[in-house]
Amino acid sequence: MKVGGHIRRLYKAASSQVSGTMYNTGRHVSLRLDKEHLVNISGGPLTYSHRLEEIRLHFGSEDGQGSEHLLNGQAFSGEVQLIHYNHELYTNVTDAAKSPNGLVVISIFIKVTDSSNLFLNRMLNRDTITRITYKNDAYLLQGLNIEEIYPETSSFITYDGSMTIPPCYETASWIIMNKPIYITRMQMHSLRLLSQNQPSQIFSSMSDNFRPVQSLNNRCIRTNINFRLQGKDCPNNRAQKLQYKVNEWLLK
Repeated sequence: MKVGGHIRRLYKAASSQVSGTMYNTGRHVSLRLDKEHLVNISGGPLTYSHRLEEIRLHFGSEDGQGSEHLLNGQAFSGEVQLIHYNHELYTNVTDAAKSPNGLVVISIFIKVTDSSNLFLNRMLNRDTITRITYKNDAYLLQGLNIEEIYPETSSFITYDGSMTIPPCYETASWIIMNKPIYITRMQMHSLRLLSQNQPSQIFSSMSDNFRPVQSLNNRCIRTNINFRLQGKDCPNNRAQKLQYKVNEWLLK
């Protein structure tokens, strides 16, 4: 891992309020933003500005699993992935996903606690989450503040890899934030009650929609994190031996 204090901060340019449609895809929870309220990011490790297209949720059937990255060998209960495409080079996310420098995914760990992230609270409250119980269900959400989904940190780890669902084009840069965000136990329980299938089919929970961790195979990872500092939510028990791991299937 390369520690790079010179890596710039991420900058977010967004409308004060955004709207989007939340879907049960059968694989994950997806929030797809409308085209009227744009959210762009730049800076950090990015050469180009990228536009937010979709937010995905991955989570486990138990609190000790669910995230698609590990921190010091530790999984989190879930992971939010904000998928952006390079709008300077490509006209849409479909073209960008197949092309060099096409996508950027910001990943944020989810931790179960007694409080809830304001943005996720809008997605996971009972009135909302019960509208997408079955595959292909959809529900419109309005008046969202995208800033509320981010944890209070400017530190991150970044690497180049691929997307997490087929066809897994290797066109994505990943940015993993250094602090988690939170949901309540009831909200996590509601996620686990979502079905992969339609109402006429046998219920099968959407949980555990992540892949096992494999070897990194010497993939280059960069960070602006000061490893001499330690936080209780993202522990650094081995500051002299950097052990941030990612799923090998993302990199294929």
